[in-house]
Amino acid sequence: MNQPLLIGANGILDLTGLSCPHPLLGAKKVLDGLKPGEVLCLVSDCAGTKDDLFSWIKQTDNEVIRTDKDADGADEYFIRKGRRPPSAFHVALDMSGMACPGPIVEARKFLQGMQSGEILKLISSCPATRDDIDAWIKSSGNALLEIQEIDPGVLAFYIQKN
Repeated sequence: MNQPLLIGANGILDLTGLSCPHPLLGAKKVLDGLKPGEVLCLVSDCAGTKDDLFSWIKQTDNEVIRTDKDADGADEYFIRKGRRPPSAFHVALDMSGMACPGPIVEARKFLQGMQSGEILKLISSCPATRDDIDAWIKSSGNALLEIQEIDPGVLAFYIQKN
């Protein structure tokens, strides 16, 4: 690998030779350890990385500030970790300690009483909630705006009512 230009980059993650989704998963793992405003240079030769990365970026507060090619033809993505404050929300529902499907059942009830466009912050410690949320969002027409790990094993899901 030829070293990418490091203007503004705090680190390089070279995942050439790995197919999707490994470059995106690797970038996410490294970005989780960076401070807001720091930049990661992800190097990948997988054709699907661009689509994966830009789809993921839309769901996060991170941004791709530059793309380039290295001398070997691999893509370089300069990703800045976001600075956005925690999401605003209208109603918070803390379901920590409750097993699935409880968090989804209660979230559904709360959203029924909310106005279109309002945001529910659902907090859950059940490991299956993420998969439950993904399936429910697809069938409900609501939007999952963001997921934050607020404590080890405790996630906050920001769901916007359709």
